[in-house]
Amino acid sequence: MTANDAHKIEQAKAAQVKPAPPPPTARGRGVPLAVGGLLVAVLALGALMMWRAEASTNKVSLAQSAKPVTVVRAAEAKYRPTRSYVGTLMPWVEANVGPQLVSAFVDTVLVRPGAVVKRGEVLATLDCRNSTASQQAVASQARAIDARQRALADEAARTQALLDGGFVSPNQAEQIGAQSAAELAQLEATRAKLTGTALEVNDCVLRAPFDGEVSRRTIDPGAFVRPGTSIVTVVDRSTVRLTADAPETDFDVVAPGTKVSLHLLATNRDLTATITRRAPAADLGTRTVHFEIDVADPTRQIPVGTTGEIAVEVGDPRPATEIPLSSAVVRGAKATLFVVDGEVAHQKTVPIVGEARGRLFLDPSLPAGSRVVSQGRSLLEDGDQVAAKLDEEQVHP
Repeated sequence: MTANDAHKIEQAKAAQVKPAPPPPTARGRGVPLAVGGLLVAVLALGALMMWRAEASTNKVSLAQSAKPVTVVRAAEAKYRPTRSYVGTLMPWVEANVGPQLVSAFVDTVLVRPGAVVKRGEVLATLDCRNSTASQQAVASQARAIDARQRALADEAARTQALLDGGFVSPNQAEQIGAQSAAELAQLEATRAKLTGTALEVNDCVLRAPFDGEVSRRTIDPGAFVRPGTSIVTVVDRSTVRLTADAPETDFDVVAPGTKVSLHLLATNRDLTATITRRAPAADLGTRTVHFEIDVADPTRQIPVGTTGEIAVEVGDPRPATEIPLSSAVVRGAKATLFVVDGEVAHQKTVPIVGEARGRLFLDPSLPAGSRVVSQGRSLLEDGDQVAAKLDEEQVHP
């Protein structure tokens, strides 16, 4: 390549002029600004979320935080040992009314449970046409025998008069007298049989044996019953007997005249009474002593066949501190509980004096007025910080 050629090439390159860039528009300038603003907003939102997460994080450990518990105040009380028994309320008298001599179909049953009946009132009737016919037959037979016996008695009297005059032989007189005596004996036997058939007829009409109430109706009309079958049951609740059994070791505890407290589960009533009677011997199978308590109930408000609880106090009252039974763990003769002092729960073990009706009686070494944890103690350890809330509903019974 010559110098002239090189010069031409330089001139050609110089002649090539680059175009000027277009002037920037408003839309082109807004895109970077929008991207930058969006980036700043995302960064700010992330910083806000991190701050909120850090603020909601608990920096205090659970072991150092106060545990919420409910406490009750221990009360000063007197405890007297008691013996508790469970008995059954029974009527003063009870009768299962049914046939005792005849088997027949039930014709009518006139009462239902709850009916009040008087002594001698008809409760049910049986279809006893067979017994009635038998009674009539026996009665007719008795009248026939009676007529024959009278005739023979008159003949024997006349024969005896003739014997005195020598008109008849002694043998004939004795024969007629023997026939009269035999007819008399047969008449007595027939009359006894008539009495039995009369009892059978009377057994077809069932009456109330005493004033009382109908407790059960077990048979309806149309059923066939036999002797011993109960159709209705009548009870007398004017006096209720609470019967129970005590261990042989409590023979002196349930002596007649001892005052007791009764709780009737059916009516939720509390009564006081005295033991009326006690068996002189224990049952050979259970080694328990039977005793009864009579409770007067003229208005007949106590249902029989229900359960009654009997509490008998023994020994002398002794001072104690009372808390709910659910506030402590009982092991043997000691109770473990938590007592709140200030804001700290301390575990204590206290001797037990006794227990009654959901209440625990402890040794007075636990002062009255102490705040005892009743709820939340399963999560506590000795020395834990607590936030105590007093149970205002827990009152001394």
